[in-house]
Amino acid sequence: MREVPTTEFTRNFGRYREIVQREPVAVMSHGRPTGYFVSAVEYEELQHYKNLARQSFATKDLQREEVEAIAGGRMSSEHDHLNALMNPK
Repeated sequence: MREVPTTEFTRNFGRYREIVQREPVAVMSHGRPTGYFVSAVEYEELQHYKNLARQSFATKDLQREEVEAIAGGRMSSEHDHLNALMNPK
């Protein structure tokens, strides 16, 4: 990833608009990134994967039927070794 100072990025935006089609650009201020400039395609991919990310919910926010379904669920026996880690003898 290319790093560029904020002033350079501002003065030469057109140049970085072309570069970003090949690689993301980290916009730096005082040696720290203040933001990242990415292509539209890369941004859309990021949004897509963000939307696919798992969500977690507190049981108090779920319907009773949902909590019961989760509580009644059973893992495949292929994961017994993981269950054993949770219940050491």
